[in-house]
Amino acid sequence: MLEDANLDANKLNTGAYDTGRTWGTNFKLNGTTYATSLFWQPLRNTDDPYTEISEASENVLEGADLFCVKKGKSPQFGLAVSSQGYDTKMSVAAVSVVNALSDTSSFLAVFKVDNGWWYVCVRNDVILSDGDMLFYNEEEAKEQFRSMLVVPDWGHKIAPADWQIEDTREVDLWPLIKSVGKEKLQKVHAIRGTKLLILLAAAVVVVLWLLSTLSSVVFKAKPPKPIVAPVSIKKVDKEAPPPEPKPWEALPDPVELLGYCFKAIQDVVTIPTPGWHIGGITCSAEGLVTSWGMEIGRLTWIDKALENSGVTFSNRSISPSGREVMASVPIPKINTLNSPPKYNGVDLVNTINDLFQGLQLSISMSSQTWTSPQNNVYKSVRFSLSSKYDPKQWVDIFKRFSGLTISGVKYEVNSNTWYYEGAIYVL
Repeated sequence: MLEDANLDANKLNTGAYDTGRTWGTNFKLNGTTYATSLFWQPLRNTDDPYTEISEASENVLEGADLFCVKKGKSPQFGLAVSSQGYDTKMSVAAVSVVNALSDTSSFLAVFKVDNGWWYVCVRNDVILSDGDMLFYNEEEAKEQFRSMLVVPDWGHKIAPADWQIEDTREVDLWPLIKSVGKEKLQKVHAIRGTKLLILLAAAVVVVLWLLSTLSSVVFKAKPPKPIVAPVSIKKVDKEAPPPEPKPWEALPDPVELLGYCFKAIQDVVTIPTPGWHIGGITCSAEGLVTSWGMEIGRLTWIDKALENSGVTFSNRSISPSGREVMASVPIPKINTLNSPPKYNGVDLVNTINDLFQGLQLSISMSSQTWTSPQNNVYKSVRFSLSSKYDPKQWVDIFKRFSGLTISGVKYEVNSNTWYYEGAIYVL
């Protein structure tokens, strides 16, 4: 149990809950509002992206009702929740910068904007899962930027000049993106494509039928027959719509997710890769993503090491320089649970704070809401924490909280640190 562990004393950070979240959803630039901090995912089916996006909005980022597609060599889609400050009028900042810097497949940047510091990180044409974030706190943005500098072969390294970071340059954001097209957020469940054409065709048929009927009534109608007796109209009760499923009635099992991610991370970190060093590792219900950077040696060394590792990879790609290899590992399908909440928001936050004060660990929390299609409002508490303890040792802690979902697990090999993100539904 973690309560019995000898942990380092850290200052408890409750500012995110007391004063609001520490990240933003948008900034304004020359009269244009740009959306940031989207949840980016790979787009596998470019022929029918809307089905994949709709499923992700229900199973990956619950409550997501807006999205944007990034085209290119590695198509992606970003999800957003309108109740957090997004709407369909917003242009998407990350797509604009990717298009503006299309001359390179990998870049790391922080831009000073009107309300904070916008961090964006793209690797091999992929916006990383935490690579689009508007920080309100400058030190958090600088720390995130510095943590990625250890990764080699950035085509561009952009940062404010007053940070005085070697090999970086400051770039004015507006001249960079003003000439590229503005990709805007769209509604997830809007009618579009084939469905829209079918709807329009049906509407035309109905209009033609009405015109034909009216013509028959006006020009061919027979004289009305005398009314013999009034006929009472029978009222038909409308059938009530079925009750809406609550989001916590089908939550991915957090214990299964922690177990699968722990095994997948163990598998990749134990692969012997002479001359190559593994970077950060991210795992979610969608699978595991990581990369290796070359220190010495050749590309054939890492290729042979991965081929002979016994690990099944769903995707592997090589950077244009040949000095970095990115790979993804699938994990088994996660079973779902009916896990209704037991606390209201205030009681949950107090309970978690008391628990983590006893563990001498810090945890960041913020409240969030989601309005369902039937206008039911669901509330949850979003959390993030870091620890030296692996997922197996957190199982007993997470099992205490009903209505909990884990959105991601990260592992930094150099610091031997685990990062956990998720949310807990409240009454």
